[in-house]
Amino acid sequence: MPKVPDIMPVTDLRQDAAAALKRVRASKQPLVITQRGRAAAVMLSVEAYERAEHERQLLRLLARGEKEIAAGQGYDLDKVLDEADALLARASK
Repeated sequence: MPKVPDIMPVTDLRQDAAAALKRVRASKQPLVITQRGRAAAVMLSVEAYERAEHERQLLRLLARGEKEIAAGQGYDLDKVLDEADALLARASK
């Protein structure tokens, strides 16, 4: 079951931005900022943002690889694994 998102009205954010940042850093979960009762923005910790970007990069690479395979193109498996190891090594720094 998906977790209910943490929500904060924009007026609360204006009044105590430091508390909102503390909440995001502590929970490591996104904070949905609402305006007039509707979601307007999402606040993430830097770590969560970087992790999500890294995952998106990997998914893009996998999708590109699937397209290339379908088109009859491809790369040497050892070269691909070396590049993947390099990406993962950079992400863990």
